[in-house]
Amino acid sequence: MTPVTGHTSQTMTPELSVVIPAVNGWADINRCLTALESEREQLSLEVIVPERSGPSVRQHIAERFPWVTVLPVTVSTSIPAMRAKGIRTATAPTVAVIEDHVIVQSGWACAIAAARTSTSRVVGGHLVNTATDKLVDWAAWLCEYHHLANPMPAGIVTGLHGNHTAYDRELLGAYQHVLDAEQWEDALHGALQADGVALWSRPDIVAGHCKYYSVREYTSQRFLYSRAYAAMRGASMTAPRRLAYGVMTVLLPPVLLWRIVRQVRASETNRQHLLPSLPLLVLFAASWGVGEMVGAWFGDGGALAKVK
Repeated sequence: MTPVTGHTSQTMTPELSVVIPAVNGWADINRCLTALESEREQLSLEVIVPERSGPSVRQHIAERFPWVTVLPVTVSTSIPAMRAKGIRTATAPTVAVIEDHVIVQSGWACAIAAARTSTSRVVGGHLVNTATDKLVDWAAWLCEYHHLANPMPAGIVTGLHGNHTAYDRELLGAYQHVLDAEQWEDALHGALQADGVALWSRPDIVAGHCKYYSVREYTSQRFLYSRAYAAMRGASMTAPRRLAYGVMTVLLPPVLLWRIVRQVRASETNRQHLLPSLPLLVLFAASWGVGEMVGAWFGDGGALAKVK
């Protein structure tokens, strides 16, 4: 598919490319791009949006944000594949990857571009929950991002989240084969670290995670993500090992719940949301475990392409 865009070609190379897979419809990508719009006053931005929701959303983007390059993809295209396509299209020396429900703060573009240097080739910022009105959104946040209950320390870390990270574009070019394998950011970051590339954390560069869920939607999404993860992990296993892996997943929900409670209780900012969220966290952890069991035993079944 060819790009659908009102984007005007620039005579100069942009200072920062921002890749945003759009999978949640117009409302989310509208909020995301609106926040980025003012950043263009401070820095030359190239914003690339691989989009799978359909022509209506693409047309809205082209009309409201003509400076955005939209890359149409099919509805079955996974988020990792959308990221890979966007990164391949990027031309700036620094490529930041966010999601359509990540809302950057004022000054974000300059900060993330400045943080990405010749010695800091991979830099991740901090995320905070900004969907705070409903209990289900707090429970979903705690389930998925309990490891972010407190900001990561500044400096070199062992892992970064993939929806608020900036990379040296030339460096990414050497790992396009990893990106094209349709794996999540853990695979890319692991390959980078194996080759001696440090992952740098900058907790002072903050963006908001603004995702609204229903209980049913998040339970389903947790199942799909976990099924896809287990299928990917089990692809190289023998049948007996996959069987054993699936059996062991019965232990996963209580382990996950314990991990969530332990990390959130240590948080100064999210602790008060833990107790009200516990019933939903039990449900989400159970869905997580069932998803891994199904993925281990029966494979992906199209789950990765349905993850939002």
